[in-house]
Amino acid sequence: MATRHQTARPQGTSADQPGRRTGRRRGGRGGEELRVPEAEFTSYYGRPILKGPVWKWDIAAYLFTGGLAAGSSLLAAGGQLTGRPALRRAGRVTALAAVSASAVFLVKDLGRPARFHHMLRVAKPTSPMSMGTWILTVYGPAAGVAAVAEAAGVLPRHGLLGLAARALPPVGHAAGLLAAGTAPALATYTGVLLADTAVPSWHEAYPEVPVIFAGSALASGAAVGLLAAPPAQAGPARRMAVAGAALELYGAHRVETRLGLLSEPYRLGRPGRLMRAARLLTAGGVAGALLGRRSRVVSGLSGVALLAASVATRFGIFYGGVASARDPRYTVVPQRERVEARRRVGGTST
Repeated sequence: MATRHQTARPQGTSADQPGRRTGRRRGGRGGEELRVPEAEFTSYYGRPILKGPVWKWDIAAYLFTGGLAAGSSLLAAGGQLTGRPALRRAGRVTALAAVSASAVFLVKDLGRPARFHHMLRVAKPTSPMSMGTWILTVYGPAAGVAAVAEAAGVLPRHGLLGLAARALPPVGHAAGLLAAGTAPALATYTGVLLADTAVPSWHEAYPEVPVIFAGSALASGAAVGLLAAPPAQAGPARRMAVAGAALELYGAHRVETRLGLLSEPYRLGRPGRLMRAARLLTAGGVAGALLGRRSRVVSGLSGVALLAASVATRFGIFYGGVASARDPRYTVVPQRERVEARRRVGGTST
């Protein structure tokens, strides 16, 4: 949060410093031409205007693993409902592994597990973090039960274990559908959470970031199917790949072009390189999924490309927001533009 001692100001220079010509002259037309230095946005005492995100790379990884878990549960449900056991099995096992990794990254950021427990004391619909905690609380156990149900086939058929072997498939069926039903919220709530902050390039991209994360989740789930299932069973994974890529590429194009100055952080530096790599990997992954539908090798390479694209997208969005919080220009210039726009509207109405 900014304090009143951290507001930005253009940094002035002395009269003998080089500047840009303004066309104005002192003392009329024949006077000395004035020079005005280029404005450089700084803040008092060299401090940033905004207190930047304290999140580190582990939260960017959490964004990826949460999306992977959601996409994998949707893939598993598709395999379950269409009679494709390879897709169902791969999706359920990957979902459990991904949500377990998400828990590790989240607890690492919180510092201790008890803080997650404390979030469950209240349910606040207006807080993305509160809702995310409850989404994880519902999704995690459901994904776990669905994955454990895959062990039914290796259990003995007699005695107590035999009873468990007969009970697990229907229980896993219900749990898998519950996890899939929660998956869209799991895939997108982190995008809402980022947009709910004061970080300029996250906040202004509030319509696009959840769309990007939804597409990335679908594409990463499709990648699991392309990697684990034989081509004959991978039809739903290919369709997921196309849908996910379309959403992801559309949202990424919007954040890179619609936000004006605040699109810059997504195009420059490390975030820009990550976003460009994600775009190329997504296009290549979808092309391989469609053209190599009879080749296990091509399908597997497409799956790797889509997973790498999902990682690059999440880290690109994360670091783009961090970069926008560090530079005062991304806070001050849009604020001034909004003030000027309100003034013009007020002047017109009067």
